[in-house]
Amino acid sequence: MNLRLANINDLSKLKAVYGNIIDNMNRNNIPIWDEIYPCEFFSDDIENNRLYLLVEEHDDIVAAFALCESNAGESYVKWENAHDKALYLDRFGVNVNYSRRGIGGIMLKHAITLTKQKNAKYLRLFVVDINKPAINVYLKNGFRQVDGIYEERIDDDLILREYGFEIEVLR
Repeated sequence: MNLRLANINDLSKLKAVYGNIIDNMNRNNIPIWDEIYPCEFFSDDIENNRLYLLVEEHDDIVAAFALCESNAGESYVKWENAHDKALYLDRFGVNVNYSRRGIGGIMLKHAITLTKQKNAKYLRLFVVDINKPAINVYLKNGFRQVDGIYEERIDDDLILREYGFEIEVLR
C-alpha cells in the first residue's frame, strides 16, 4: 500500500468509497455524514494539496484523510497548548471493504509522520460524540480527549456535539 496526495482523477472513486462509508455509518446508527459532507469538500482539499489517500497496487482507495491548518471548532475546546502549531485531521475514512484490518491505525501513523514533517507540534481532530468506533481508534492510538465540546450547528434540526482529541508529535 502507498500513501499519496489525491488528485482530481481520484474524485469519482473517492466519492464512491465515501458513499459506502456513509451507508455503513447509517446502518450502524452513526448518521453524521451525508451527500454534502464530506464529499463536497474533496475538490477543495485536492486543490490545496491536503487530501491523502492510501491506495492498493491497482489504485483501489483503501482510506483517506485531509490534513488541515485550522478547524472551525478549534477555539471551543481546551487544547494542551493552544498557541503551538497544530494540524487538524479531517474527513478521515476507511473503505468498508478494508475494515477491521488495522487500517485506521496505519493511517493515523501516516498523519502523525506528515504532521512532524510539517513542523507542527500537535495533530488534532474532532469526532462526533456518537461515533464510538472512531473514538476508540483515536484512544487506542495515543490521542487524548481534551476538555470542552464543539457544538457544530448544521441546521435548525441538527447540532453535532464534537469532542476534541490531540496527540503531541514533536517534543
